[in-house]
Amino acid sequence: MSRLFGTDGVRGLANADLTPELAMSVAAAAARVLYDRDDSQRRVALVGRDPRASGEMLEAAVTAGLTSAGADVLRVGVLPTPAVAHLVAELGADLGVMISASHNPMPDNGIKLFAAGGHKLPDAVEDEIEARLPEAVERPTGAQVGRVRDVPDAVHRYVDHLLEAAPQPLGGLRVVVDCANGAAAAAAPEAYRRAGAEVIAINAEPDGININDGVGSTHLEPLQTAVVEHGADLGIAHDGDADRCLAVDSSGAVVDGDQIMAILALALREAGELTKNTLVATVMSNLGLHLAMREHGIQLRTTAVGDRYVLEELRAGGFALGGEQSGHVVLPGHATTGDGLLTALRLMGRVAVTGTPLASLAKVMRRLPQVLVNVRVADKAAVVAAPAVREAVRAAEAELGDTGRVLLRPSGTEQLVRVMVEAPSEDGAQAVAARLAEVVAAIR
Repeated sequence: MSRLFGTDGVRGLANADLTPELAMSVAAAAARVLYDRDDSQRRVALVGRDPRASGEMLEAAVTAGLTSAGADVLRVGVLPTPAVAHLVAELGADLGVMISASHNPMPDNGIKLFAAGGHKLPDAVEDEIEARLPEAVERPTGAQVGRVRDVPDAVHRYVDHLLEAAPQPLGGLRVVVDCANGAAAAAAPEAYRRAGAEVIAINAEPDGININDGVGSTHLEPLQTAVVEHGADLGIAHDGDADRCLAVDSSGAVVDGDQIMAILALALREAGELTKNTLVATVMSNLGLHLAMREHGIQLRTTAVGDRYVLEELRAGGFALGGEQSGHVVLPGHATTGDGLLTALRLMGRVAVTGTPLASLAKVMRRLPQVLVNVRVADKAAVVAAPAVREAVRAAEAELGDTGRVLLRPSGTEQLVRVMVEAPSEDGAQAVAARLAEVVAAIR
């Protein structure tokens, strides 16, 4: 059987794959694991969600599971994922639960768990929780049943934290923020206005159904249009749970996660805060980021795809900045997970402090044309290991030399092989990717 927990918690079609019964069981098992590790005190769990309709149902189930296991629950309502992680630490909770499917479409939902301090749970603890789902236990009764309390000032607590972590005033900036009709709809406009920016919020009216629906960081067209129409200095796009941040400049051109990391890396180094002069990114980051960091004397460490692996490398090395091309950016000195609002405040702060337009700042790196082809196969592991595929990759790498890059890897969730090629020209990247995809598809 496949593992219940993926790279970012438990996720699936709400009320079909991710049922209230499963949500209740996961929450209760998580509480029991906590008690087994230390039963000297009553446990406290903090529960937040994004605004998708199924979140109401799953919040009730998670709360029931936690309290049935004897844990008290602090409900913070609709909040970004990084806000839940932060409040776990600030309020001294033993466990955090975020109910969200991030950038996925509305019918999906998910459960993300955070340990004390706001850090993602290690794989071993997730495995222990999963192993304990089917066990029959004696439940607490009477006064030992957990209690539930709301935290009415959760949004303001989180925004206060953001403004401490990104203190640069944004006066004079006009910004459009696309909230994806998601968890950032209240927090992002408030944070950016309190920082001094003139804020135009779009897609900030969640109704439970419209989250991520053609908007946000996975659909940048509405933001690009709005930035030009309003004559804004820049635009910020978040996803449904606001752990991502992408941007567009005043002309509507996209500034992706790699460019954002490059801008922030130089800003941190200038401030003497880029620990060990190192940036952490995944293997999917554009070769242009590697070249730009090399040109500026900054080391770039790469990890497997997934913010979990970036976080592990950041913590292991004590580094100050890392992230993904998709817009997950982590500043460990101020957050325990990717925080789209913190990233946006730091990025806008750099624009304001330097007086330099975002388009000019983004020129620190040149994105090489990048082509990604997904090839459906019967056995992704066998295909990646096939001699013919390896030889084709070697030949493509030799052809590109230092001017490009090839990355061929199996999907983490589907029977797909992902073929990624970077080259000096779009046509060149397309041609190499097409040849490699043909070799991959021919393996039986």
